[in-house]
Amino acid sequence: MKQEFWTPAGLSKQEALLALAHKRQQQIPAGYRGIGDYHSGAYECDYVSPYTKSAHNLDADIMFILQDWSSDAFLRLPINEQVVELGYTPELPTNKNLIALLNAHFGVSLSDTFGTNLFPFIKPGNLSATIPARELKHAALEYAIPQIMLISPKLVICFGVSVYNAIRRGLGVSPVRRLADAIESPMTISGIRVWAQSHPGGLGRAGRNQGGVDRVTRDWSLMARSLNA
Repeated sequence: MKQEFWTPAGLSKQEALLALAHKRQQQIPAGYRGIGDYHSGAYECDYVSPYTKSAHNLDADIMFILQDWSSDAFLRLPINEQVVELGYTPELPTNKNLIALLNAHFGVSLSDTFGTNLFPFIKPGNLSATIPARELKHAALEYAIPQIMLISPKLVICFGVSVYNAIRRGLGVSPVRRLADAIESPMTISGIRVWAQSHPGGLGRAGRNQGGVDRVTRDWSLMARSLNA
């Protein structure tokens, strides 16, 4: 790798993650809001993403990266105490499917893994609103790749081609065009395998399984075999 990534000096993993959280709190890009801007800071946390509250094994073999944590429209709703506690919404199909896939293919729960979001700020609009590729690349450089280096898992799962391409761009590697290409093109960062998978939400699974072919199970089985090889 040619890039120089932020690396802590003399800090434990927990201290380094807290430093990244403080950076995220202080460096909110124009046009976005911070996690602490809602409900008197109830959703704020000591991680880059609140999702890490439930997936915070600092010595995990498996790390996963979802695109972004929430949206302005969602966080303006009445406070969700379950999200405050867990850092995610258990009833969302994305989270149900993610938990099921981790258990089925690796025999692990969320608490056995390290999970985060690539883009750690709050986008305007609803949960399906898009984020420009340049913003995702910047977030990869400033937050996602440093977390990968800190945790140093065996495997990093990037959900969606946009997340995978942001990591590639952050590393100075050309992006791939399609999700299928991303899934077939895992890469290695300092001995860490980085693998793309379809988004675990309903639309992501349906898109990957077009034509009634269960490609998601095949994709995850291949990834699991590779990790255990």
